[in-house]
Amino acid sequence: MTRWLRLTLLGVGAMNSPRFAPAGLLLRHARRRVAFDGGPGALPPPGRLDAWLVTDERSELRSALRRHAAERNVPVRAGDVDLGGLRVRCRPVVHTSHPAYGYRIEAEGLLAVWAPEFLEFPAWAAGADLMFAEAAAWNRPIRFRGGVGGHATVQAVAEEAARHGVRRLVYAHIGRPVLRAIDAGERPPSGEWGVDGRTYALRLPPQAS
Repeated sequence: MTRWLRLTLLGVGAMNSPRFAPAGLLLRHARRRVAFDGGPGALPPPGRLDAWLVTDERSELRSALRRHAAERNVPVRAGDVDLGGLRVRCRPVVHTSHPAYGYRIEAEGLLAVWAPEFLEFPAWAAGADLMFAEAAAWNRPIRFRGGVGGHATVQAVAEEAARHGVRRLVYAHIGRPVLRAIDAGERPPSGEWGVDGRTYALRLPPQAS
């Protein structure tokens, strides 16, 4: 029987996007389900969740996420998860003045990465079979006041992903500068725009008989 690690984008928008729901992801592996980030309009479908993980515990959406998660009897948090053959590892990213994170999703020799916000490409994403990445800025980085972080450009993310051996790159935190570029017909140097509701599947190795 063919088995898959399935990752469905719940939303692909940066904060206050005029077009997309907030960036979010639903992971399915065997009978396990883990949600990442999301928010209003980008919530995991009904059903049990084993964990709901976030990349920023101080984000503007934290209250809404906690409310929705409480309805599902699961806490919202940043951290690691071990669920049998599925390992989710919380890793730091350079993004803002307080701690922020991305996630390594490891299953039976496969590696997926959820890192929707960063100013510097995370070296721990090297060798990913699939990476969901930052796309808030197009050709100029967005820098926060006081030099405390920001968002990398799509061009920089594409270059660094190639340098770090990422096999498939999906942009999953699309900001207004990138929306303008998309509307002008621009394409990233490599990788693809994430699609709200699309499932990205990685084929797991066959089980030993």
